[in-house]
Amino acid sequence: MIGTNRSPILAWPGWRHLCFSWWLTVLVTAWFALVFAGANSFTASHPTRVRVHLDAELQIPLVPGFIIFYLSIYLLFAAIPFVLRTRREVTSLALAQCLAIGLAGICFLLIPAQLAYAPPTGLGVWQGTFRFADAMNLDYNLVPSLHVALSFICIECFAAHRELVGKALLRNWGMLIAASTVLTHQHHLLDVLSGGLLAAGSLWLGRRIEKLWAPSEISTPPASYSA
Repeated sequence: MIGTNRSPILAWPGWRHLCFSWWLTVLVTAWFALVFAGANSFTASHPTRVRVHLDAELQIPLVPGFIIFYLSIYLLFAAIPFVLRTRREVTSLALAQCLAIGLAGICFLLIPAQLAYAPPTGLGVWQGTFRFADAMNLDYNLVPSLHVALSFICIECFAAHRELVGKALLRNWGMLIAASTVLTHQHHLLDVLSGGLLAAGSLWLGRRIEKLWAPSEISTPPASYSA
């Protein structure tokens, strides 16, 4: 029964399932790079900017150590084939992520924003990780936060077959990632809220599309998993 699965959350998926998941990851990553970089370049080419923050947000302290939670999104991505037990689950996640990326790209074009926080200083041992995060974020794609949306989509797909404790732990991780986008001054509050809504909407829309399209063969579990 969904929500009562006590099997280990991580398991070796077998090479066939691993390669299938990696191939979908490459496709989603290519779509992300096209949309994210393209929207950023378009916004950079014109001077229009939309204010997306409140003055009070600029008083939110910078907490450099939260960059660890911010970058933990990449652990979620790496864990996908080791957590999701069937090709159908992996495909469902990839579909929801692609929908989120496409919808976010439209928003980035309609809401050309720019981060209002001052450049971070006093980063100490976290300076290198901040530089890496800044390089990945580019400059203008803020509303909605794809960092929040993509992490929430992963977490909800992971949580679908876990017991209450597992769901709570995963969702708390998601909340820490969301908080980290603000406490590391990578996003504003509106970005985080809209990113959460984008995740929920993309998962809902993905399920509606699957009902019309999902082929039965993608539901076959890899050989290394027991029924």
